[in-house]
Amino acid sequence: MSRPARASVDDESATDPATTGPAASRPTRRGPLAALNPLAKLAAPLPAMIVVVFSRDLVLPLAFIAFALVVLLAGARLSAGLVTALVVGTPVAALVLGVSFGIWVDPSSVAGPEASVVLFGVGDWSFTLAAYLVGLATALRVLAVLMLSLIAGLTSTGTEFVRAAVQNLRVPYRVGYTALAALRFVPRFGHELEIIRAAHRVRGTVAGRGPIAAVRRAFGTAVPLLASAIRHAERVALAMDARAFGAHRTRTERHLMPWRARDTVFVAAFVAASALIVWVTRAF
Repeated sequence: MSRPARASVDDESATDPATTGPAASRPTRRGPLAALNPLAKLAAPLPAMIVVVFSRDLVLPLAFIAFALVVLLAGARLSAGLVTALVVGTPVAALVLGVSFGIWVDPSSVAGPEASVVLFGVGDWSFTLAAYLVGLATALRVLAVLMLSLIAGLTSTGTEFVRAAVQNLRVPYRVGYTALAALRFVPRFGHELEIIRAAHRVRGTVAGRGPIAAVRRAFGTAVPLLASAIRHAERVALAMDARAFGAHRTRTERHLMPWRARDTVFVAAFVAASALIVWVTRAF
């Protein structure tokens, strides 16, 4: 008799309770990045993030933003709306954040010909091109770190990260799966909050407009939401105790998250590409 096959990473979403429901019945598109170990997608951009944080020019973070965008578009099956948000929203955010950060730049700390170019002013205060370039450099660093982190964030779930950390990093499963249970509280609380608000509307306890009424409604939902959280935490604790959770040093895993050769190749290729980007930008 043949042994039943273990659930793999690719078919994990079909059996994971966190992904069951109406949304799970629809087929999902999984790109090449989704098949990698979540820790590989977390470790590969880390050297690039460190380099970007300590950079002070405009070209290096801009190059890493473009590189991260290419990796996401090629390796992840993103929706058209998300692709549009990344392609259009990133330059808009860079321009807006550049102004926001540049306003806080001390005019006396910037020099050069750009310091004499005034973009706009209010009274005696003027916003120069030099201050904007300093703010833009900071904005690009922030966006570069964010774009690099999206490589792991958009192609992996919190459940996969916890399982990979427990299996590959030897994080104690008592800590990992307790954190996973707490993570799953968040969508449940959102559902409970909608139920409480609907009950208040039916009972006519949401009358009034303005900030005072909003604060009153918030306090009105806090107590039942806290009571629901305590009841749910008690049920989870009883279930974990009934299943002897934490009674043994090791735990048999149902969904395996192994570190494969392709994960090593991805990390090595990403680090090599990052080093090439640094070398090319420094050359110019």
